[in-house]
Amino acid sequence: MSVTPANPAIAEPGTKKSLPDPMRTKRVSAASRTKTMLTSRLGSAAAIIIAILWTVPTVGLFISSIRPESSIRSSGWWNFFTNPEFTLANYQEVLFGRASSGALSNFFLNSVVITVPGTLLPLVFATLAAYAFSVLSWRGRDTVFVIVFALQIVPLQMSLIPLLRIFSGTEAAAMFPYLAVWVAHAAFAMPLATFLLHNFMSEIPRELIEASRVDGAGHVTVFFQVMLPLLVPAIAAFAIFQFLWVWNDLLVGLTFTGGNNQVQPLTARLAEMAGSRGQDWHLLTAGAFVSIILPLIVFLALQKYFVRGLLAGSVKG
Repeated sequence: MSVTPANPAIAEPGTKKSLPDPMRTKRVSAASRTKTMLTSRLGSAAAIIIAILWTVPTVGLFISSIRPESSIRSSGWWNFFTNPEFTLANYQEVLFGRASSGALSNFFLNSVVITVPGTLLPLVFATLAAYAFSVLSWRGRDTVFVIVFALQIVPLQMSLIPLLRIFSGTEAAAMFPYLAVWVAHAAFAMPLATFLLHNFMSEIPRELIEASRVDGAGHVTVFFQVMLPLLVPAIAAFAIFQFLWVWNDLLVGLTFTGGNNQVQPLTARLAEMAGSRGQDWHLLTAGAFVSIILPLIVFLALQKYFVRGLLAGSVKG
């Protein structure tokens, strides 16, 4: 015969009773409502409409790039479906023609040379800085991190003149014509990269680092064998943002290349291709589509890591 305790709020010895957390229940219910709203028919319909609105201009750009110049100037791209006309003359002229002003293929290579180091340099330095801010203990760490974070509010245009004064007329700029562009993009990206990677690295359990230190691992081993593999999603997410930013940049590339066609990026050539009155905009369609091919490949290749990087740290279990 069992006896029920008089006070049901008092648990029996040896048992654990956890009271519900009102704040946690509220967060879970809010997340559930958001998930239900986004996965509903209305949310799916809204997502489809947004996808169509983003895709139609790209489809129109591609169709215009493969139509003859006379058709592009006389009718809209949607007429391609009723009167299909196909040509690669626009791509041929853009990529390999116009030797006087420079073929677009040369500017494409310039953009690759600018974008790859402009993406890797801030990632390398920001990853090291994030490790120093989140793992190492040293005096003034929080103050320095706040200063680095506050540098994000400095407008890019304020740094152009000081950087020009540093690199203009120097032997280093003459020997390495891309150096000024690399330094500019790396400097402008460092505060945001350090902030994002620091937040991601702070979510990694300290027990992993402590266990590695107990096993005799130094900071170099902890960084490369423990932290760096876990940072791959965050690094890939920022790498996509930085790659797209540098690839599509016009101001920095145009400012630090000094109008030199040998080092100017693709965006500068596209701006010239349009002309002052837009008389060559039929070539601009082909050039614009060429310019989005590489960023599209990079995004599709890193899409899995990109999504994981965006969601990292959003849910704790």
